[in-house]
Amino acid sequence: MNDWSVYFVRTREGALYAGIATDVERRFDEHSSGIGAKYLRGKGPLELVWAQRVGERGDALRVEGKLKRMAKAAKEEIVASETSIETLLALLD
Repeated sequence: MNDWSVYFVRTREGALYAGIATDVERRFDEHSSGIGAKYLRGKGPLELVWAQRVGERGDALRVEGKLKRMAKAAKEEIVASETSIETLLALLD
């Protein structure tokens, strides 16, 4: 399946959580109901603030890893600028 996306969820405290999914809305609903990632449990209300389709699962995992290692300011810049898929894939180089 080549329909993977990366996304950011903002917690109540303003932290940005990066994840991947084939259905971002479904995954966000899981996070919001407490059955998603343990990191997000008890940190709501949550807000889905950014998502971008990547394609292949492997690419999505690599982009997610890069996003998780970025400084908070860089993550905020991605959210604010609605960064394109081309820019995200360039992170893999």
